[in-house]
Amino acid sequence: MNRHHAFANGHAANKKRDDDGYRPYSDRADLENKYIWGMHDLVEDEKPEAAFGRRFEPRKKALHSRSRLIRLGLMALGTIALIIYFIFPSALQGSLLSSADTSLEQSDIETLRYYDLTDAQGSSVGWHREERVLLCTPLRDAAPHLPMFFAHLRNFTYPHRLIDLAFLVSDSKDNTEELLSQMLEAQQADPDPSQHYGEISVIHKDFGQAVSQDFESRHGFAAQASRRKLMARARNWLLSAALRPYHSWVYWRDADVETCPYTVIEDLMRHDKDITVPNIWRPLPDWLGGEQPYDLNSWQESETAMALAETLDEDAVIVEGYAEYATWRPHLAYLRDPYGDPDVEMELDGVGGVSILAKARVFRAGVHFPAFSFERHAETEGFGKMARRMGFSVIGLPHYTVWHLYEPSVDDIRHMEEMEAEKREREKQEKENAAVAKKIQDEFRPVNSQWEEDKQAIAGEAEEANSQSDAKEETRKNEGMKKTDIRQGDGTEELSAKDDGDTAAEGEKVKDKKKSNKAGAKKPKVAAEPREDEDDE
Repeated sequence: MNRHHAFANGHAANKKRDDDGYRPYSDRADLENKYIWGMHDLVEDEKPEAAFGRRFEPRKKALHSRSRLIRLGLMALGTIALIIYFIFPSALQGSLLSSADTSLEQSDIETLRYYDLTDAQGSSVGWHREERVLLCTPLRDAAPHLPMFFAHLRNFTYPHRLIDLAFLVSDSKDNTEELLSQMLEAQQADPDPSQHYGEISVIHKDFGQAVSQDFESRHGFAAQASRRKLMARARNWLLSAALRPYHSWVYWRDADVETCPYTVIEDLMRHDKDITVPNIWRPLPDWLGGEQPYDLNSWQESETAMALAETLDEDAVIVEGYAEYATWRPHLAYLRDPYGDPDVEMELDGVGGVSILAKARVFRAGVHFPAFSFERHAETEGFGKMARRMGFSVIGLPHYTVWHLYEPSVDDIRHMEEMEAEKREREKQEKENAAVAKKIQDEFRPVNSQWEEDKQAIAGEAEEANSQSDAKEETRKNEGMKKTDIRQGDGTEELSAKDDGDTAAEGEKVKDKKKSNKAGAKKPKVAAEPREDEDDE
């Protein structure tokens, strides 16, 4: 094949010089130009065209050309495919899935996996649809809380085989990781197969968290911004390492939850929202009131808070529950009614991180825990704001309560120390009083028994005196009765004697009267004076 050659300066190697004789054309050059540049035959150009003098007529369209037929066919197939997709979508998807499955089955690659994410969207009855849940728990110096956490794991009613566990151990100074491994092995070796969980991941990653884990340090205002940004990084690392294509739900759970319903996953899942959180409270000692709202990070946005955010630096982080940031937001925690309906929903803008159930598609869409100031918020509160910005539903349940472990503050510890000191002083005083009483008892002879004897003797003498007085009284009464009887007998005799005397006297009077009558008959009659006897008669 003929080729054109060129020098380094770009000029053609066969360029004609000016002194060369002019040649009308060369057959060889004409053939080369025709081959390379697609030019018409130069010889033919010099020949007169036979049809040059004819009238111009436009070229007719080639309706039946091959390319046009191909385009029309493709358009027809596309139209038919769209009609089938909109009218029979399930049939089209089924055919595509079956063809994909067939191709996968025919594939010889053992490591090839096919995932259809339409099956991992999450529903309100995930336990019936065999939807898998990823349970994520960040840990730091959490060894004291692990026994309580695993007690909750054993009691979950959501099928354990559908739950995958993921732990991130970071910046721990105790034996959290060793104890976690031991308890996981014991859990998976349980004789009851229903206690066995699915895939388990333990990830170790330090982030340089310098804030202490005591209550005062963790909840101090000065440490909130940096602490929450590091916690957001930990959550994102854990999620990115553990989330699988087959997970439909992600359940975030803290290890220091004390009391929680065993059906918490199903209860939150039934609402079928993208992000759902319960109300978090904590128990308190009786001298502190018995109970208190704990998680104030679940709230609705307010105009005051938005105006406050405009006045802050772009890297500032607003945190709730501190006097430095008066946001006047409606908090989920303060709307709790112990007797309210646990299924009542409240739309939220920010959420707390103690217990969060979210659909996995939220994270796949790009929502995460911002480790920077996102709209003046970070970590879980920024997560809620970002989800709302992307159009996902975020709700809280004001009357569904989960109880966090009570952690005393510095003031609480100081008050408890004062109470303990008072208790020790009271016990010391009681011991001293008991010692004095014992000393008195030991040094002085007890008179209780003698007093009892004397009291009994006095009581006996009193009873004897009473019995004697009663006897005397009885005797006196008897004597009185006898005297009365005697008096009654004497009176009768006297009355009889008197009657006899009166009869005798009357007889004497009769006799005397007869004698006087006889004497009167012999003597002259003289007026007789009345006598006392007669008057009495």
